[in-house]
Amino acid sequence: MTDRPMEVPFLCTGNAARSVMAECSLNRWGRGRFRAHSAGSHPRGAVHPLTLETLRGFGHDTSGLRSKSWDEFAEPDAPALDFVFTVCDRAAAEVCPVWPGQPMTTHLSSLSKLSLQRRLDDIGRHLDPEVKTRASEVGSG
Repeated sequence: MTDRPMEVPFLCTGNAARSVMAECSLNRWGRGRFRAHSAGSHPRGAVHPLTLETLRGFGHDTSGLRSKSWDEFAEPDAPALDFVFTVCDRAAAEVCPVWPGQPMTTHLSSLSKLSLQRRLDDIGRHLDPEVKTRASEVGSG
């Protein structure tokens, strides 16, 4: 593994809710080990107000969030991506841009339980112990 954070965009169609929540969550839980982003194939132009309210309720900083096109991550100056996750069926069915860095791509709902567990275990190896403890407490309750 390199010293740089892993670049991980979460993609959906509108980039107004699910992908934004995933971005905030991974940036917080990954604590510098991951640099999460979100984008959409047809961005709505604004993050949904309920999404912002929910994230703030969980203590997330929402000041820099915006709804943006996934084309931003195909630009020459875009970060080299390590993983690309689509979080909605419609975005998964669309033709994506060519991503810099030749990232692994997957649609979250298309993963089998075993495959998802393996991938989550791999990601979990990079999380700090406090985050792992909180995640296991949530999973058991």
